[in-house]
Amino acid sequence: MSQTSYEQDFYAWLTEQAARLRAKEWDALDIDHLAEELDTLGRSERHAVWSHLRVLLLHLLKWTYQPQRRGRSWQRSILLARQHLERRLRDSPSLRPELPVFMAEAYTDARRLAALETDLPESTFPLKCPWNLDQLQNLDFLPEAVEEETR
Repeated sequence: MSQTSYEQDFYAWLTEQAARLRAKEWDALDIDHLAEELDTLGRSERHAVWSHLRVLLLHLLKWTYQPQRRGRSWQRSILLARQHLERRLRDSPSLRPELPVFMAEAYTDARRLAALETDLPESTFPLKCPWNLDQLQNLDFLPEAVEEETR
């Protein structure tokens, strides 16, 4: 088997490394680059969970604070974010314990984005996420509208 360089052709390198793993050709493996790629994959999984939470929180904020603009596209976005989140957590259940941290971080960004997208002051939105993880993962949960007088 010819040696493909990691820098020369990444895809060819990946398939070559996978073949060497399957063949148990331990001495032929590019260990340093394999470890680097596995670390990157792990970060990518964490980021995907965080990103789906941010999208979900953003649309729940918009749903709550702009009830007059509710529509199927927001419902669709909320449902898709939940489905993607659940799929990622099913594939990587060890990320579940990290959800509270992800939620707090994603909410901060979602709050800022919600202010930008709704033209409402950031102070309109609670400083801390008003929903718990069970509500966020419940496919049927949609928050009530916050009336303007209560803001």
